Amino acid sequence: MGYREQLLQSEGSSFPGKTYTEVVLEPAFNEAKENLLGPMMAINKAHLIMLREQNLITEEESRQIAKAIQRLDVEALRHSTYTGEFEDLFFQVEHQLLDHAGDIAGNLHLARSRNDMGIAIYRMVLREKLAVTLSSALFLKDHLLDFAEEHLGTVMIGYTHTQQAQPTTLAHYMTAVIDSLNRDIRRMKAAYANCNRSSMGAAALTTSGFAISRERMMNLLAFDELIENSYDAIGGADYLGEIATAIQLAAINLGRVVQDLLLWCTQEFAVLKVGAPYVQISSIMPQKRNPVSLEHMRALLSSCVGNTNTILSMIHNTPFGDIVDTEDDMQPYAWKSLEIMDKLYRLLAAVIGTMEVNKEVLRQRTEGSFATVTELADTLVRSDALSFRKAHHIVSDVVKKALANGLNANQITLQLVNDAARQIIGRDVSLDEEDLRRAMDPVHFVDIRTLPGGPNPKEMKRVIDDRRLQYSSHTQWLQEAREKSRCAIQHLDEVILQWSEA
Repeated sequence: MGYREQLLQSEGSSFPGKTYTEVVLEPAFNEAKENLLGPMMAINKAHLIMLREQNLITEEESRQIAKAIQRLDVEALRHSTYTGEFEDLFFQVEHQLLDHAGDIAGNLHLARSRNDMGIAIYRMVLREKLAVTLSSALFLKDHLLDFAEEHLGTVMIGYTHTQQAQPTTLAHYMTAVIDSLNRDIRRMKAAYANCNRSSMGAAALTTSGFAISRERMMNLLAFDELIENSYDAIGGADYLGEIATAIQLAAINLGRVVQDLLLWCTQEFAVLKVGAPYVQISSIMPQKRNPVSLEHMRALLSSCVGNTNTILSMIHNTPFGDIVDTEDDMQPYAWKSLEIMDKLYRLLAAVIGTMEVNKEVLRQRTEGSFATVTELADTLVRSDALSFRKAHHIVSDVVKKALANGLNANQITLQLVNDAARQIIGRDVSLDEEDLRRAMDPVHFVDIRTLPGGPNPKEMKRVIDDRRLQYSSHTQWLQEAREKSRCAIQHLDEVILQWSEA
C-alpha cells in the first residue's frame, strides 16, 4: 500500500478527514454549542416570524416549524459531542428540525444563507459580551470616583520622564485614570454601535429574489441598524477589528496604571499597601507581602493585547468577501479578550477599594522635594516683574546650591535665593520669608492651580461630580441596550410558543 493510500485509510476517504476534524471542526463545534447556539435559535425564530408575516409560508407551515423548534432539546445540543455526522452545529440543528417537521422545515432556510446568519450570530454574541465588559468598566469607574473623592487633599509628587516634576494630588492622578477609562468606555460604546447592525437578508452576498423584510429581521433581533450593502454585510469584518482595537487600547491603558500601582507598593516608594485578600506570602521570606493580584493583572492585560493583535492579524490576510469560516477562528480571541477585561476591571476595583494609602509619606516626600520650585519661579515673576526665563535661571541656581549643600527644598533660605539673584539680575529679590515659605509649600502649589483640570481640590470635586453624571448616562444607555436585547428574545420565545401550541 502506497503512502497516499495509507494516509487516506487513516484519515478517511470522505469529508471530514480525521485530522481536519480534530484541528478545526471539533473545536469550532464546541465553541459554537457554548456561545452561538442561543443566537442561532433566536435567528431561526425571527426568520420564521418574518417569513409568515411576508406570506412566504402558510400559517400551517409556520405552526409545524414552530412546533419543531419547540421540540428541539437545546440543552442536549449544548452537551453533545462532535461525531462528524454533520459538518457543524448549523447542519445538526437543521437535521433535527427536518426530523421533527419533515421537509417543510427546509423552508426555514428560504432567502437566507449561513453567511448572513453567521455574521448576525457573531454580532449578537459580541454585543452581549461587550455589554458585560462595559458593565464591569463602569463598575471600576464608580469605585475610582469614590477613591478620588477620598483623596482630594492627598498631596503627592507628580512625575515626568520618571523624575520628580511638580506637586499634585492622588485625586488628580486618579481622575486622569478615570478620564482614560472613560475614553475606553466611549470606544467600546462606539464599537457596540457598529457591531449591533443586522446582516440578515444579505443571504450569500446578493440578497434574495424572495420578498423578505430585512428591516423586520433587524427589529426582531434587536439590532439598531441594517448593514445596507449586502456584500458589505457578509464581507466587512471591521466590526470585529473595531472591538479588538477598543479592547486592546483599554488593556494598554489599564496596564500602565497597574504598573504604577506595583511600583508604589515597593518598600522604596512605601505609598500603597494592598489589602490582605490580594497579597501572597513568600514560602521562604517571612517579611514578604507580594502584591500578586496586581502582578497577575499586568500579565493578563498583556495576554489581552496579544489576543486582540491576533484578531487584527487574521483579518489582515483575508480577502474582502465571505470569510465566515475564518471568523469562526477569530471569534474565540475576541471572546477571551472581553472576558479578561471584564474580570480585571472587577478585580482592580476590589484591590483599589481595599488598599491603604500612606498619606503621611506622600506629604513628607512632597515637602522635601524640589518639585515645588516651579512655583518659586512663578512667584518671582509676579513679585519682581522678571521674565520667566530669568526667574527660572535664578531658581535653577538655587536648586544647584541647595543640592551641593545637602539641603532639602523646605530648607531653602531667602539668603540662598538672594545670592543667586545678585549673580543673575544684580540685586536682591523683593520676596520675604513668608512669600518664600508659601511658594515652597506643596499644598499652596496645588491650591492655586484652579484652572480647569488642575489639582485644586474644589476643581477636582467639580470634575468628579461631572464624571459621575457621565457614569449615570453610560449606565442608563447600557441598561437600555441590554433591556432591548432581552425583550426581543423574550418576544421571539413567546410568539413561537404561541404558534407551537395553536
